This record gives sequence, C-alpha cells and structure tokens, in this order.
Amino acid sequence: MLNSPATILTPPATPNLTDYEVFSQSFNWLNEQKFLNGLPEKKGLNIAFESIERHAAGKLKDCIALRWIQKDRSTKDFTYYDLHKLSSRFANVLTTLGIKKGERVFTLAGRIPELYIAALGTLKTTAVFCPLFSVFGPEPVFQRLSRGDAKVLVTTKALFEKKVTQLLDRLPLLQFILLIDEELHVTDKVLSLPRLMEEAYDEFFIPPTNPEDPALLHFTSGTTGMPKGALHVHGAVLMHYITGKYVLDFHEEDIFWCTADPGWVTGTSYGIIAPLVNGVTNIVDEEEFDAERWYSILEEQKVNVWYTAPTAIRRLMRIDIQPKEKYNLEHLRLICSVGEPLHAEAVLWGEKAFGMPVLDNWWQTETGGIMIANYLAMKVKPGSMGKPLPGVEAAIAEITETEIKIITEPNKQGHLVLKKGWPSMFRAYLHDEERYKKCFRGDWYLTGDLAKKDQDGYYWFVGRADDIIKTSGHMVGPFEVESVLMEHVAVAEAAVIGKPEPIIGELVKAFIVLKTGFTPNEKTELDIIGYARKKLGPAGAPKEIAFVNELPKTKSGKILRRLLKARELGLPEGDVSTLEQS
Repeated sequence: MLNSPATILTPPATPNLTDYEVFSQSFNWLNEQKFLNGLPEKKGLNIAFESIERHAAGKLKDCIALRWIQKDRSTKDFTYYDLHKLSSRFANVLTTLGIKKGERVFTLAGRIPELYIAALGTLKTTAVFCPLFSVFGPEPVFQRLSRGDAKVLVTTKALFEKKVTQLLDRLPLLQFILLIDEELHVTDKVLSLPRLMEEAYDEFFIPPTNPEDPALLHFTSGTTGMPKGALHVHGAVLMHYITGKYVLDFHEEDIFWCTADPGWVTGTSYGIIAPLVNGVTNIVDEEEFDAERWYSILEEQKVNVWYTAPTAIRRLMRIDIQPKEKYNLEHLRLICSVGEPLHAEAVLWGEKAFGMPVLDNWWQTETGGIMIANYLAMKVKPGSMGKPLPGVEAAIAEITETEIKIITEPNKQGHLVLKKGWPSMFRAYLHDEERYKKCFRGDWYLTGDLAKKDQDGYYWFVGRADDIIKTSGHMVGPFEVESVLMEHVAVAEAAVIGKPEPIIGELVKAFIVLKTGFTPNEKTELDIIGYARKKLGPAGAPKEIAFVNELPKTKSGKILRRLLKARELGLPEGDVSTLEQS
C-alpha cells in the first residue's frame, strides 16, 4: 500500500458533458460501452474487472484507488494494484469454500476496507454481493439473510455476537460466517477471514461473465413490511461508468467522496463501483456525520467531487459555519445530492456556502443508477430534479389498472415512468415475481413517484404516490408544501403528512424543526401558516403545525413520513432499526 498523497491535477476547464441537448440526441449505449474493456477473449462483462483489473494492468496500477480515513483520522491507501491482489485473495477464499455462481455473499460491517475488498472479490467469482447496513437490528438482518438465501456472511466479531448468533438456527442455508477481526477459526462454520486471506493465492482468473448474470442484491428500505430484494446484473457497470462520467463529471485522478454507506444502494453504486470504474481516487470515511470533520476532510483530501445526502446538507445549513471562510476548498468543483429531493433553499445555500449550487439527482434502488439529474453544463432550476440521463427516456403518465397514457401537457402532475432498456434496471424482486410484474405497464417502469415536467423539459418531484394528501378535493404533494415551508426564515426542516379529517378528507399537517434563535410558540406557528397560505393558497397550506427537535430519518437520508403518520395516528411503527437516531 502506498502512503503518499494522490496526484492532484488542475480541475478540468470543461465538463465531460458540454451540451446536454446535442449529446442526448446523438447518445448511443453501444458507443459508450466501447470505453469499457470487457473480459479478455470476449468472455463478457464483469463489474470487478472493469472497476479494478483493467486499471491494475495499466497506467493507473500505482494510483490510489481507495483512501480509508479511520475514526482517529489516520489513513490507509490502497492502489488499484493493491485492490487487484486483495480482491483476488477474497475471490479464491470463496472458491475454496465452494461458493458458486449466483450464490449470495452478504456483508454486515461498517465502512472498513474488508467490506470493499469483499464486494470486489465476490463480483470476480460471479457470486452475488449483498451489503447490509451495520446498524440493522437482528430481525432486519434475519429478514434479509433469509430472503436473500445467504450462503456467506462477512462481519466483525462484535456484530456477529450482537446480531447474528441468535439467528443461526433460523438460517439453515447460511454455510459460513467470515469474521474480519478474528485471527483463528472458531468452528467449521465460523472462520477467521485474515487466516483465510493469508492462505489464499493473490491471482484469480475471472470466469466468463454474461452481462445478464446477477451481480448485486439490494434491499429497499422502509419501516413496515418485508424488505424487497432488487437484483441487478453485471451489465449495470455501464450505467455506473456513464453516470460517473457525465453526472458526477469524473476526470482521471480526481478525488471523490461519496458519504453514503454501502449498506444502501448509493454507497455501492457510487461509493464503490462508479469511482473505481472511472479510475478516480475514492475517499471512504469510517466515522459518521460531523460537520467540522466533514469540512476538514474536503480540505485535507482536496476533494474535487462530493456526493452526499439532503439530510447532511440540511444539517450543515443549521450549523453556524461558513465553510469558504474557514476552510480551503479550492479543489472542490462539484457537489451532488441524492436520497430525497433537494429543496430549492438547499440548492441556493450551496451557492452562498461553497460558491456553487448543490446539484440534485433522482434515482431508486430499482433503477440501480442515476436516472434524472442536474448537470454542470445545464442551467439549474432550484428545486428541480433536472433532466433525464442521456439514453434514458422518462415521461409523466396517467395510469390505470391496465393502461398507461403519456401526458404531453407541461406542468401537469402525473406518475413518473421510465422506458425499459437502461443497463442498471433491476431484473427481479427476489422470490416475488408477481410484485415485480406489477412494476411495469408494457415498456414502462412505474416508479411510484408523482412528478411534473415543465415546458423546458425539467422534472419536478411532487411526492410518492402513496404519500399524496387528498384534501377538500385537491391533491397536495408533501414536497411542494415542505419546499415552501423551508423558505420561511424560521424553518430549518419540515415534513408534511395528511391527517384524516371527516369533512375535507385529510388536512395538511406539518412537523417543523426551527432554526436556532426561534421559539416554538403560537406566534411562530401562525406566522408560518400565514406565509404558507400566501404561497400555496388555503388548500395546500398546513392547518396544523407540530414543532419537533428532529425529524425521523433513515441513515440514508430519507425522511420517514410514514413513521410520522403512524405516530400521529397511533399505528404500529414497524421496524425502526435504520432510524438515524436509533
């Protein structure tokens, strides 16, 4: 491993995508695929080969692929050649254990190097990689291991003892637990990963890999019901490459930091695969959110491109730190956000705090990669999701049980749909074929989100279809109300739900976190309601406000409106192990 700092180039003068409209008209998936190598002798397309092997055998061999920042701020660097050797060892470990193509290898760990090595090594063998978020409780861990037919689990001693040991009798298919921090084998089933890695050969021949071979299994988050396992294929690497190149604007030798945990799809697609396949240096911070730590990492590591979540942006907005004044962020040229739609106020705050807007983008676990985005070369409309990725066809539609009708009229609310055909589209919900079929109408994937498309082709998020509030004959989108509330001088964060009310159907209720210096009293409440009524009219404005200290969010940054509603109505909360505050 190298410990010298990665080479820093002068930020490129022009982005990879210079004219969105022209490029979109000429875009062709096959033309872009030519930038990937493919396995030798035309034996297919493998994510790990494109991410590591082709770089380790070329000019990037000794460049830093991954820089791990430990909790104590010390760092460890892994070159592309290091990752080639280490992932090959892990691939040989799996092969020695008899793990076959398509079988599932799970990880349950924090952001430590072994997680990333296990991901790449698993993909080399054509087994399926499935990361679990380390804060899951025992029951969510069981649900995912069981539903995913886990054969191998890679974890730490502490997490194994706390969350897995009591589950073993209920997981007959789980053959091996590989302990990251155990030097000796415990049983024939519970093994020392360091010992296995030491014994393994550091070269591995990647078998032929069809682009349609399963590669990744991601479970959707939520607070109720059984998690859905979305299955993605090796061909998805083309989407990871393209979105890294044109949305995140990767240039060779960039320093990139994605703050998402690999337990969520963003942390795998853009915290592992996209930066590596594009040949950049990937920053991984072991610690959780801390504003001053984050700002200092941006400064010290000379980060060029930063990908984070709205919940982190909102936290930073609430803290009295002026990053441009306190930190040298001259290398930072692009900030992107995903997880929930970004309010206009947050986009504009980026201009003030960093000298650049925070660029929002939209996608889902099921899409596997960014679908709609704001781009460096395109005018930003604060609050908008942006425009579809070149090669992706999006539309607004009216949907019935049997039909789909595309809406061409600008600014008319409808269901956001995507035409099938992009490389990272999920291929199945594991063990739930019927549910998978319901996601499609003919050639269109139904996202479950409501949106609008304006006269310039920009998309605007309205809300999840099942979150829409029906009040006095009006359909009110929570995001629109929250965006207006966020404009009020006193409001730091806002979440809106529909509360049953016999006369009007539902009333709009807002949960609000106030900025420092504002008092949660009747005067503040009336002032906020009055402001909202002026902006939204009486139907869309909140009729009730509750002041809270924090909003319930997953650690991936999603506000859990359903949990707010369950608490408001006294309904079961379901699984809350992924709550940010848990």
